[in-house]
Amino acid sequence: MTETDSAQNWAIETKDLTRKFGEKIAVNSVDLQVERGTLYGFLGHNGAGKSTTIKMLTGLLAPSGGEMRVLGFDMRDEQQSLKAKKRIGVIPENLALFENLTAQEYLTFVGRIHGLSLETIRERSAELLSLMTLDTEPKTLALEYSHGMRKKLSLAAALLPNPELLFLDEPFEGVDAVASVTIREILTNFVNRGSTVFITSHVLEIVQKLCSHVGIIMQGKLVHQSSMQQILDQGSLEQYFLSMAGSENAAANRLNWLESK
Repeated sequence: MTETDSAQNWAIETKDLTRKFGEKIAVNSVDLQVERGTLYGFLGHNGAGKSTTIKMLTGLLAPSGGEMRVLGFDMRDEQQSLKAKKRIGVIPENLALFENLTAQEYLTFVGRIHGLSLETIRERSAELLSLMTLDTEPKTLALEYSHGMRKKLSLAAALLPNPELLFLDEPFEGVDAVASVTIREILTNFVNRGSTVFITSHVLEIVQKLCSHVGIIMQGKLVHQSSMQQILDQGSLEQYFLSMAGSENAAANRLNWLESK
């Protein structure tokens, strides 16, 4: 993995990326290659290692081994990691909002952390909160928000500094249909300008429509990585994912007492 190649071709590149928790290997020698300007869907069952991978790529969790570059920066190097973090936006697994702030106060805090001017923060915040329909009750604290509203606020904060790369952990979870369409349009436009999105989601139908590339992780191992079109040439994403997950035996796991009277 050379720095020149990584900076020019890949938004994300890992080699033998590994994370252990005691004796448990949560992420096992993963080699990711995510091209710039793509919308990459990272799929797997619960506990497969998706969120752990995102935490390592965003600098929230140190890897146990391996290499990783984000936007060409070596995330194991403190100075390079800091440069990368200024260029990325994140919706983490637990959202990590400051719940005793209003939406505007929270976005102002995020904007100042990124060094934005107050005028820029006001302009962008107004647009984001309106788009996310979070501007109708400006005095409401984040702790009073529903899960879907919290998710939208987290996305607004991720977009505020105008990043080159977005890491989104289950952005559609708990979000209503109208907001889901809005988020999909935002992400599509974001990628169309040449930026990159790395997304995890259990909603395979949305991933199939939205993503241009896919990686599938099972029990910590990356078992598939390709363009979406390569998968669709063989059928649907759902069919392919379920075959990789070994769900062909699901028919044997039936609750007969629910099927007859």
